[in-house]
Amino acid sequence: MTFPTAQRAERRKLEGVRKQALETGRNRLMVAAVVMTLAFGVIAARLVDLTVMNTGDEPRRASVSASVTEVVSRADILDRNGVVLATSLPTASLYADPKSVLDPVDAATGLVKVLPDLDRDDVIRKLTSNGRFVWIARNLTPQQKFDVNRLGLPGLAFQQGERRVYPNGRLASHILGLTTVDGDGVAGIERRFDQSLRSGGGAVTLSIDIRAQAILQEELSATMAEFRALGAAGVVMDVDTGEIIAMASLPDYDPNNPVEVRGEAGFNRATKGVYEMGSTFKLFTAAMALDTDTVTLKSGYDASHPIKIARFRISDYHAENRWLSVPEIILHSSNIGSAKMAMDVGTQRQQEYLGRFGLLTASDLELPEIGTPLLPTTWRPINTMTISYGHGIAVSPLQLANGVSSLVNGGYKRPSTLLKVEDTARPGHRVLSARTSLEMRGLMRLVVSAGTGRKAEVPGYLIGGKTGTADKQKGRGYDRSRRIASFVGAFPMSNPRYTVLVVIDEPKGTKRTFNYATGGWVAAPAVGRIVSRIGPVVGIAPDMDATFETPTVPGVKQRKPKKHQVRVLGASLKKAHSGARKGVTAILATQKQHTMIRTVRTALEQEIASN
Repeated sequence: MTFPTAQRAERRKLEGVRKQALETGRNRLMVAAVVMTLAFGVIAARLVDLTVMNTGDEPRRASVSASVTEVVSRADILDRNGVVLATSLPTASLYADPKSVLDPVDAATGLVKVLPDLDRDDVIRKLTSNGRFVWIARNLTPQQKFDVNRLGLPGLAFQQGERRVYPNGRLASHILGLTTVDGDGVAGIERRFDQSLRSGGGAVTLSIDIRAQAILQEELSATMAEFRALGAAGVVMDVDTGEIIAMASLPDYDPNNPVEVRGEAGFNRATKGVYEMGSTFKLFTAAMALDTDTVTLKSGYDASHPIKIARFRISDYHAENRWLSVPEIILHSSNIGSAKMAMDVGTQRQQEYLGRFGLLTASDLELPEIGTPLLPTTWRPINTMTISYGHGIAVSPLQLANGVSSLVNGGYKRPSTLLKVEDTARPGHRVLSARTSLEMRGLMRLVVSAGTGRKAEVPGYLIGGKTGTADKQKGRGYDRSRRIASFVGAFPMSNPRYTVLVVIDEPKGTKRTFNYATGGWVAAPAVGRIVSRIGPVVGIAPDMDATFETPTVPGVKQRKPKKHQVRVLGASLKKAHSGARKGVTAILATQKQHTMIRTVRTALEQEIASN
């Protein structure tokens, strides 16, 4: 009877062991399931954080084997004829995740072999840094990207982007400006229209003609080199629309190489720099005197003695020492006559007219680099006198060109613009009567045909203008060895189309100029060369039979070049006209022809001077 009882006890014991083992296994499975669930939950949360939540901190890694090219977003900048001045090209930039680079030293050695511009030590420093993202090289060419790919280095990847390219190099660099490596505009049109260009709202079409721009910069550079000047500026402006056809400042820079923008090269002398413009201001003095009926072309002033006022003495550089008519005051550039004329106009009306011409406030041109005029704090009688001949007031070359355009276009002031104007009849407001504008054209033509601007004369273009020479300030006085030489002109005087201004900073006389470095010797010839070359480009052929009436000045005979010289120069200019139609390349390829034109003109000037 005891045997069955023992068996039952043994069976119950075994069943208890099985239940305990089963319970233990079940508990372990539960724990394992919870751990696995938590692990996958953490992984899932991290993936969501990396792919969804973490945006903008680091660029997403592009696959080295296949990267997607992004659409180029920054719009082009074009000249008035559709020539591309600035565009963007797709590029790849190389970056690294230092934590994924297996051997930084080996990787740096390989990268320097295919990208020689990199510094090996600098690359090693980047690849051993603690971050997860460092730039290695920006804006790689397709070949450079291919060479990096061939290295097969882990931890490297590419980000697609774009690079700003300026096909014409230095041409119009101060107008265009430049961008940073990240595509942000930092100067010029690139900065002024940064948001518009970035939004892809279409190309920005400028008013400039790149052919005329090339000519202007070439002639300014040649003049600057000949006279060993510190700098130069030039403007070509449409007198009826205010459009800037060409504008240059030297020294300049290549926006494709941003490091060149440092120092003087980045300074825009044409719009940012303000200078005392000297005798070119006599045009404004004569205009306001004629327009207010203070004088007529038959009026005059005694210029036989210098003016002494307080500690100042006003005298003439080309002293005639006699009574001068109004045309003679402009013809001989008399400071004395101009000062007396301004005093008769009066300080209040002088300020009013200078304001009309846009010379008292900063220009509203579409550039961030705009200079503010320097004016007297108190406008005393001595200021009225000196401002009449361009001393005691400093304006930008752009302001001067725009003001002179108002003198010759019938008397209308139109804002300067760098954007192409579709409507040729751009509205403006009247600042002078049509009669005064016509009289000023006659005076300006007289200066070139028989006065201080004779070296700007080009047969067939009826150039009119005014020379300017202003000593630069030194302390409370002026340094007679340092000056600004300028000439502002317009052509053709029979129906003015364009204003041309050349300003040379601190020119030095040469043997050819008998050591003179005045506006008549330095800037006037440059304007003549520019007109002769730009005329055919803008569709104005020389008219050898054209004439324009100028005021009569007793004893002054307007000389004309000999007929055979006119024929030679005319034929050369017609050839330049036909070649100009082929574009920038044709313009730049005709250097021998331009040299011949300059040689003929030099012979003309020598002949005129000897008569």
